[in-house]
Amino acid sequence: MNPIKYIKFAGLVIGILVLNVLVLSPGFLGVEIGGSALSTAFGVTLLVASAIVLLYGSYVLLFKPPVVLPVKEIKTHEDYVEGLNQYKHVKSLEEDINLALEQLERMKKKRGTLLNVLNQRFDPAELSYKKFESVTYEVEKLFYLNIKSILNRLSIFDESEFLIVMNQKPGKFSRELLQEKTNVYNEFISFMRNSLSTNEEILLKLDKLLVEISRLDSLEPGDIDNMPCMQEIDSLIKQTKYYKQ
Repeated sequence: MNPIKYIKFAGLVIGILVLNVLVLSPGFLGVEIGGSALSTAFGVTLLVASAIVLLYGSYVLLFKPPVVLPVKEIKTHEDYVEGLNQYKHVKSLEEDINLALEQLERMKKKRGTLLNVLNQRFDPAELSYKKFESVTYEVEKLFYLNIKSILNRLSIFDESEFLIVMNQKPGKFSRELLQEKTNVYNEFISFMRNSLSTNEEILLKLDKLLVEISRLDSLEPGDIDNMPCMQEIDSLIKQTKYYKQ
């Protein structure tokens, strides 16, 4: 369960309790159940409404299945996190899913740190700033494209079938058929881990870029393209220019 949901639910409960205390406590508004007809009606209505809100809120926050966006509609960082979270129950891929989620969080932090460093060292109108920002955007786009590719394949992954294939004993099916089934899932796992490896490489290159920028005392726009890390990033982008999901 997402801990944020528990926090929201706790906030809902506290909010309802505070409202009821303020309204029904004699020291505040002084609405009294058992007093005047109007006061009693208002107090009972408040309690019933509070119960309804609490029940509905608990359902929405704790039990209602999250609305899952189709992969092609995923756009924001939060969309990617939510998309991966729906597969955290898949035990066979738990470590890979957790790594992907961790990488997403690290990318968000590095992107923020990089923009902060650029704003400190350059004016947004400078060509140097725009060059660094542009290449960062391109490599970030590649990073999220890898996550989207993982989500595309996770959407067709059947863990029960995977476990059957991986635990199948020789004899029930021909060796050739069993090997073909195994190859299909091995290819799936390999693709996912290659995508995660590429993203780890992207994160490393962003770290290198931050270090190189922090070392700069002065910089001419033409020097940017000759920076080792910028060349590595440019090479990575070109290698995957025609990358298909």
